[in-house]
Amino acid sequence: MFVDEIKTGTVIDHITAGKGKKVYDILGIGENYPYKVALVMNVPSKTREKKDILKIEDVFLSDVQINLISLVAKDATINIIEDSQVKEKKKAILPNKIVGVGKCANVNCITNFESAAENHFDKESSKYKCLYCERLFSPEDLVK
Repeated sequence: MFVDEIKTGTVIDHITAGKGKKVYDILGIGENYPYKVALVMNVPSKTREKKDILKIEDVFLSDVQINLISLVAKDATINIIEDSQVKEKKKAILPNKIVGVGKCANVNCITNFESAAENHFDKESSKYKCLYCERLFSPEDLVK
């Protein structure tokens, strides 16, 4: 399998094998996405058995997007590519607060019924607490 290099854009590397599609979804990549995208899954890795890689041409991710990636791919590395070279590497880190993104896993939470109630989660240790129902969830629970 051969995937072309990108001249400008973002390469998300070291995604846990099988989690690449979730990263793809978090970034809102879909049928009408205007940029070239390559999602490669279950490729060999030097540091673990397998990994996924996502390449997005001509797109640079915001810090918010990078931190959201950490919800499902805590070991991901975000490579900023310019002139076909890695210009910067960033690690995805769990944000202290998540607002307007994700979904409360509590089916009875008001955020799942009232469109005016924007999702809001605060980090507590390694979990996130919903501002409305006050339940704790693992990061991945917020993006199912």
